[in-house]
Amino acid sequence: MSSTFDRPRRLRRTPALRALTREISLSPANLIYPMFVHEGEDDQTISTMPGVLRYSLAGAVKRVGEARDKGVRSIVLFGVPDDKDAQGSQAYADQGIVQVAIRAIRAAYADITIIADTCLCEYTDHGHCGPLCEVGGELTVDNDAALTLLAQTAVSQARAGADVVAPSAMMDGQVAAIRTALDAAGFSHVPVMSYAVKYASGYYGPFREAAGSTPSFGDRASYQMDPAGGYREALREARLDAEQGADYLMVKPGLPYLDVIRVIRDAFDLPLVAYNVSGEYAMIKAAVAAGMLDERRTVLETMIAFRRAGADAIMTYHALDVADWLAER
Repeated sequence: MSSTFDRPRRLRRTPALRALTREISLSPANLIYPMFVHEGEDDQTISTMPGVLRYSLAGAVKRVGEARDKGVRSIVLFGVPDDKDAQGSQAYADQGIVQVAIRAIRAAYADITIIADTCLCEYTDHGHCGPLCEVGGELTVDNDAALTLLAQTAVSQARAGADVVAPSAMMDGQVAAIRTALDAAGFSHVPVMSYAVKYASGYYGPFREAAGSTPSFGDRASYQMDPAGGYREALREARLDAEQGADYLMVKPGLPYLDVIRVIRDAFDLPLVAYNVSGEYAMIKAAVAAGMLDERRTVLETMIAFRRAGADAIMTYHALDVADWLAER
């Protein structure tokens, strides 16, 4: 056989050679760690998400310190309130669980980026992402009434000290409403991280247990996106949010939509976040527990996939483990 043909293996022979020509990098700075905070005094396990907890206030502050020590300096907070009502009023209460947690974490760590999930589903007694109305004889979310409450929520989160607000309700016009309210309240410096391309996905099941946000009736298919909607719908949603003032775009879930991440990356120059959601996390954990997968290898490969597809940052429950593995490597 001739020795003149191309031999790509030459560049893969040793770890140092492979590292020399890698296109994709991954560091703790690329990671956002999701955290659930509740009003109880003890941390609570979540049966469908091994290793993930609902944190008490003290537990959340301690966990953020652990993340910080590992180099993970960005967190996103989801609140689990004791009391819920039809309007989700604890989402925008100054003494709501997320607002209280933001203040406590900010007092302890000035250099942590605190992202507040801006939605109502964890706070409504019906589990939907806004107040309800009747259309055609069926209950659904009142889009424009939700905008008012989402804007109030974002302002209350910014007032508590959030660095970024992240609207996830998929209400039409939510970014414009939030941007307008933040600017009017003196928070023009606070960015909006929009869940711009968020699908009505089967991968959210474990999150709904963790956050107590399962809808009491129906589903969210009328406001979250159709998985078969295609690229035009994804581009339209991202374009609308960009035009309304979003500072970041997000694709959620991540793994089933790597192709969508690439399409959004190629079309927009805004920073792009991939959400490695609860179901993706739980599947890997279950396969590892069954002896089917090597956890470290599989998770790191997954993180690289998000970066290769075009994500600048990855919101993932694996964040602290990934940081440990990167430090070892």
